[in-house]
Amino acid sequence: MTLGWDTVPSPYMELSRADWSALRADAPLPLTAEELDALRGLRDPIDITEVQEVYLPLSRLLHLYFMAEGRLRATLADFLGATAERTPFVIGVAGSVAVGKSTVSRLLRTLLARWPEHPHVELVTTDSFLYPNQVLAERGLMDRKGFPESYDRRALLEFVTAMKAGVPETTVPVYSHLHYDILPGAEQTVRLPDILILEGLNVLQPPPSGSPAVSDFFDFSIYLDARVEHIREWFVERLFALRRTVFADERSYFHRYSEVDQDETAAFAHRVWREINEVNLVSNILPTRARATLVLHKDRDHSVQRISLRRI
Repeated sequence: MTLGWDTVPSPYMELSRADWSALRADAPLPLTAEELDALRGLRDPIDITEVQEVYLPLSRLLHLYFMAEGRLRATLADFLGATAERTPFVIGVAGSVAVGKSTVSRLLRTLLARWPEHPHVELVTTDSFLYPNQVLAERGLMDRKGFPESYDRRALLEFVTAMKAGVPETTVPVYSHLHYDILPGAEQTVRLPDILILEGLNVLQPPPSGSPAVSDFFDFSIYLDARVEHIREWFVERLFALRRTVFADERSYFHRYSEVDQDETAAFAHRVWREINEVNLVSNILPTRARATLVLHKDRDHSVQRISLRRI
């Protein structure tokens, strides 16, 4: 008998916020409200209660995975009669523009580094692997920034491969949101971590036929999910907040939008969302949600109310 789509068993178990929160167990809160303020992104209302009920249980689960992966690596080394080599536990964080990936990634970096083992945690964003604006302009891709084709996929794969191969130190380019471009000559040095968090729009993208995917190197992956109309609201709100802050800097690529009236700014925000970010979300990002190990489902107020965890 052929099952209909509505009767196909899900690879995920669904947990309410209350059920998920109970899985924190006795994990202590290693974070103050002041430290959270420093980690929080623009217009992101995450608070200490959210950290306790959502991100501490997630930190505990990731720590358990991390410790188990170390034991598995030792088991493999024992089987091969070799010495266990140190390679990072790699976590991918995916989701739309304005959904809160950067805040969650910074928060997890802090929480994971404060477990008793004090693992060395590095955070890298795939913005570092965007082609420079000059290259994007030459290829007619300036309005496709953030789409899969706007990234130097080979360089990104080489970086993740080097990390998983245990290369002691490597460098990646630096992307400036102020200048809206890769900074010439600037580099981020990444020293072999115990845990590597790789955050970006398209980190869960399947590969071209016959090629490896970035996500092939992940030990755990997280997708931040929300209704499209809610993300649109967050994007527009964030752009108005940027208009009052970052855009006011004369060096900002978008400085002119700090000087025009609100109607023109609103028109710009809705056009960028409609013609670029929503297209990318629906066509490229949202279809990768089912590839994640865990999905955090956000409500309109940014709070996580439901969690989907892939069954082992």
